[in-house]
Amino acid sequence: MTLQTQSEASQEKLPRRSLRPPDPLPLKNRFITNVVQAPIFFLVTAICGSAALIASLFAKTGRTQHCIARLWARLSLLASGARLTVLGRENLLANPVAVYASNHTSYMDTPVVFASLPFQFRILAKKELWSLPFIGWYLARSGQMPINTENPRATLSSLGKAAAALRAGMNLFVFPEGSRTPDGTLQTFLSGAAFLAIRAQVPLVPIALSGVYDLLPIHTKHFYPGPLTLRAGTPIPTDGLTIRDADALTEKLRAAIAELLD
Repeated sequence: MTLQTQSEASQEKLPRRSLRPPDPLPLKNRFITNVVQAPIFFLVTAICGSAALIASLFAKTGRTQHCIARLWARLSLLASGARLTVLGRENLLANPVAVYASNHTSYMDTPVVFASLPFQFRILAKKELWSLPFIGWYLARSGQMPINTENPRATLSSLGKAAAALRAGMNLFVFPEGSRTPDGTLQTFLSGAAFLAIRAQVPLVPIALSGVYDLLPIHTKHFYPGPLTLRAGTPIPTDGLTIRDADALTEKLRAAIAELLD
């Protein structure tokens, strides 16, 4: 992995693939993934997940676990062979507390986010992830926030706890689509990110992930390395907005992310 940072004002043209990854992937990619990349990825996940679990016995704030997660993310991207560029870093640092929201394209979105955001944050994610070995252990012991999308009352409870964390000064990260895109296109957004930003009266920062769908598409378990980009847009203020404005703010967020992708 090559990690670069760059401001929007001085961004260079980034290489783009002209075609989606073939299905099935070439034999070369499948062989390298099975023999080299996947074993390294799972080894790194097991080691870092265990380290985070042990650290949680002594570090109660979650900061040590977050540092371990950043290490896991960078090593995971290195194993995948991808090159990551971060654009709009000034927008990531514009506010002391905010809700950060991006499109959801791949299982590798999470390593990209942890490797890129230069501050402490917590993820609001689907409850099902908590059942995964090592990853679930880390999520449970580092203060991440599960959300049960099948239970409206549980969803409201989770959002309430997340809003309280924001008011206490902790940044939050949300995937408003709720699940990975099946075809690489931007899906319909849920209103949770907007709801949280309005409840806590903090800005909503749009983030666009490019190339990550190509790296690990939903239809395969093999890596297809290439250039990745995390592009942060201008924070959207929520001062004076009420919960009744959540749907309109959600549409504004989606439009901002779509523009960043274009």
